[in-house]
Formats: sequence, C-alpha cells, structure tokens
Amino acid sequence: MPPRPSHLYQAEAPYDRARLAQFLDGRARGAGIDRRTLLRLAAAATATAPLGALATAPAAAADPAPGIVKPLPADVFTVRGTNAETRFAALAGTGHLTPAGHFFVRNHTRTPRIDAATWQLTVHGDGLTGGPLRLGLDELRALPAVTRTAFLECAGNGRSHFATQQGQQVSGTAWTLGAIGQARWRGARLFDVLRRAGLRPDAVDVLPRGLDDEVVTDGVPLGRVRRPLPVAKALDDVILAYEMNGEPLPPDHGHPVRLLVPGWTGVSSIKWLGDIEVSTQPLCTPWNTDLYRLFGPGHPEEGSAPLTRQTLKSAFELDVDAPLPAGRITVLTGRSWSGAAPVRRVEVSTDGGHRWHRALLRDTPARNRWVRWSFPHLPRHRGPAELLARATDTTGRTQPPNTQGYLFDAVVRHRVQIV
Repeated sequence: MPPRPSHLYQAEAPYDRARLAQFLDGRARGAGIDRRTLLRLAAAATATAPLGALATAPAAAADPAPGIVKPLPADVFTVRGTNAETRFAALAGTGHLTPAGHFFVRNHTRTPRIDAATWQLTVHGDGLTGGPLRLGLDELRALPAVTRTAFLECAGNGRSHFATQQGQQVSGTAWTLGAIGQARWRGARLFDVLRRAGLRPDAVDVLPRGLDDEVVTDGVPLGRVRRPLPVAKALDDVILAYEMNGEPLPPDHGHPVRLLVPGWTGVSSIKWLGDIEVSTQPLCTPWNTDLYRLFGPGHPEEGSAPLTRQTLKSAFELDVDAPLPAGRITVLTGRSWSGAAPVRRVEVSTDGGHRWHRALLRDTPARNRWVRWSFPHLPRHRGPAELLARATDTTGRTQPPNTQGYLFDAVVRHRVQIV
C-alpha cells in the first residue's frame, strides 16, 4: 500500500472540530444518547476527586481482573479494575513485539467468548449503494491480507502522573505507563471491505461497534463501545485484524476480529468487531463526545474536539525504586513512541534533569511504532536518584493540561535506589 498522503494528517483536525460543532448544535446523530445526558456525564467526570498519592500503587498480587480470560501473573501485570496494566519492567528482553501474554488489557466491561465459526460482520447504513454486506471469518480471510506492525495505547496511559507528579486533579483508571503494547497485526483492509459493500461517494462517517456487553455509566446505558472514523482514515491504513504476532487473536485482544487504527487512541481500535455502520450524516457516540475529549483549564467549557492521535512518551524498563549498583555500569533500557510521527531522538538524564545525553536507538524509527533504546549509566553515589528520558519526534507535539487525564506526555521522573 502506498504511504499515507500528508494531506490526510491535516484533514483530521478539521474533521474533529466539525463533528464537535455538529454535535453541540444538534446536527449530528447521537446514536441514541441525547446531548443533555452526555454533557451531564461529562460534568460529573470532571468533578471527580483526584487520583492522589495511591494512584500508582499496584493491586494485590493475587487479585484477578473481573472478566479477563488470560493469566495475569503479578510480575507482569498490575490489575486495575476490569483492566490489566503491563509492568514496564516486564518488557525488558521481550523484543520489538509484545508477546500476547504480556499485552495490556483495556476492557470497558468484560471479555466476551465468541465462536469464530459462527461470527459474522455486518456492514450497513445509508452510506452504501446497496443493502447490508455480511461476512464470516472465512470470507474475510479470503480478501487480500496486509500486515501492520503498530502499537496500541490507551488514551489514559500515564494518567496517574498527572496527580503524583504534576499535582493535577484527574479522573479515570490510574495507569502508569504500561497501557501500551506493540504487535504485528494481520487482516483485511477496511478499504477493501467498504469497497465490496459499495461505499457511496457522499459517505462521511464509518462507525464500528463491538460485541462486548453494553456499558452503563452513572446509571445511564451507553450501549456497546463504538466510535466513528472519518471516511478518509477508514480508507487509509485501518485493517480488520484477525491475527496478532502470527497467531489468531486471543479472546482478551478482540477474538475473532478487531479493528486496528494505527496511531490513534486505543478506543478507536474496536475489539470483538460486530458491525460497521457507514453514514452520509455525521455520527456521534459517548466515546467521541464525552469519554474521549479534554475538559478543564485551557479547553472550551464544552470540551475539546474528540481525541484521535496518540502523543509522545518515554518509559524505562525498570521498576520504580529498582536497585542499581554504585560503581558499576548498568545499561539502562527503555522505549519511546509517538502517534504523530516517528521518534527521531531520545535523551536520558541521570541527575534529575540537569544534563541530558543521547541514548542509542536500537530500532529504525517508523510511523506508529515505538523505538527501543539503551544508555550506559555509572552511578557513583549511594542513595535515591531520579532517571529521566525524553523523546523528540518530527512534529514537536505538546499536550496541555486536562481534567480527564488523557494524553499525558510530560517527562516522567523515574525513582531508583543506588546501592
């Protein structure tokens, strides 16, 4: 497939602004949730108490995550409600791809068990020239297959650091930096599926929906997880993935078929895909009007445009307070990533940010992929210390404060003990 045209990057921001304006003035179809209810939920979310000092405390080692199928060993995962966060130190030595057994889990409800033999995808809506298209897994696999190596990351990854490091009040799951994983995904292009379904030239939105349980927030039924994509993005690099690292998708990661939307916040990559609506009207759901927008200082009262692209982050493959020997070289390792552009440079500070040194990149930078890096460190004095890592991509994107705790991209102060 040819590289993504640069004008499509530029088209996403106007699309987001237009959808927000259409939702606020009633011109967008809200998929069963009225504007007043959504704004009430948004107001309730922004009033949530701060995560506080306990935000980064791991759950008890023996606690299971409700509704997650795979094992969650305590040395690999921290359980956070219905979710499981990967301990970043557990990624050391796992390679460029994250094994399925180490991949984080973000569930709005619980993992459904779906029979691949009877699974069916329905593509429907007034944005098609004909009636609904229905495809089973064998029919989907018969379409030309493509492979994408890309990371998936929750929009709230790093959220706990808003409270513990920056003193900001935020709400939501208290992720540290482990709500991310990278895999090699194989599947059919959404472009090919929409073309087979008969995409109309005046279609504007594509709305995938999952087969997990309906979500209820503050007593309000929000329906199944769904989030619209602009047609331009849907026709670009999005795939309907049925394999992960050369194997069928595991249940917790979308079996039998999930959407993969490279570079965008993880909620766009709908798991357990059941149907796709194609519309000639702008579409809105709770997941692009309330749950994945920015509220708070620096943002309009009604909130920002819906979140799409991920931001820039770096993380050490070390536990907090990990012991490092004084007088001996320790090779520090970590990973950096950006949803906007390839990572160009990574720098490490071992003295709390006073001096910065270039790290060695161990992967060729590429769009929608992280890079692994390393840096030799010779600590000389015993006691507590802080390590910092910062990355630069080719866009220089920054992220303003917000009360929902999304898109954290500040440099994280990683505490270690020199012994």
